[in-house]
Amino acid sequence: MKKSDIKYKLAEAMKECMKTSSVENITVKQIVDKCGVSRQSFYRNFIDKYDLINWYFDRLLEQSFKEMGSGETIREGLIRKFEYIKQERLFFTAGFKGDEQNCLKEHDFIMIYEFYCTLIREKTGELPDYMIRKLLEMYCQASIYMTVQWLMKGMKESEEELADLMIAAMPMPLNEVFSKIGLV
Repeated sequence: MKKSDIKYKLAEAMKECMKTSSVENITVKQIVDKCGVSRQSFYRNFIDKYDLINWYFDRLLEQSFKEMGSGETIREGLIRKFEYIKQERLFFTAGFKGDEQNCLKEHDFIMIYEFYCTLIREKTGELPDYMIRKLLEMYCQASIYMTVQWLMKGMKESEEELADLMIAAMPMPLNEVFSKIGLV
C-alpha cells in the first residue's frame, strides 16, 4: 500500500471516529483499530491526531485553491473551499471546535496566509510589503473566524454569498493588489 493510501485510510478512520467522539477524546488506538493498520504505521505518517487532521485539511485546501494561481479568482477559490467544507462538515465541525495544540484554525491561518503571500510574490515578482502583509494577516484571521461561524451556525448563507461577503470585507489596499494581479 502506498504511503498516501495509508494516510487517506487513517483520515477516513478519523472522520468515522469524529461521528461519535470529540477530537480531544479520540485516541490513536481508536483510529488504527477503525482502519486496520498498526500504531507504528500511524506514527510513520503522523506525529499525532492533530497532524493527521492538519494533513487532511491541507489536501482539501490544495483542492480548493490549486487553480487560483492559474487564472481562477479568489471568489472561485473561496466557493470551492466552502463546498469542500460543506461536504466534509462533520470533519470541519469537529476540527474547528478545538483551540488546543496544532489546532485547525491556526493551521488554516498559516496555510492561507502563506498561500496568498506566495501568490502575490509569484504574480508581482516581489514579496508583499509590510502593510499588505499586516492587512493580509488580519483579513485571513477574520475570514477563518467567519468560516468557523458559518459552519458552526448551520451554513445559512450559500457558498457564493459567503465568498461575496469575504471579498466585500477585504481591505481596499489588499483588494487593489489582488485586482492588479487579476484575482478579484
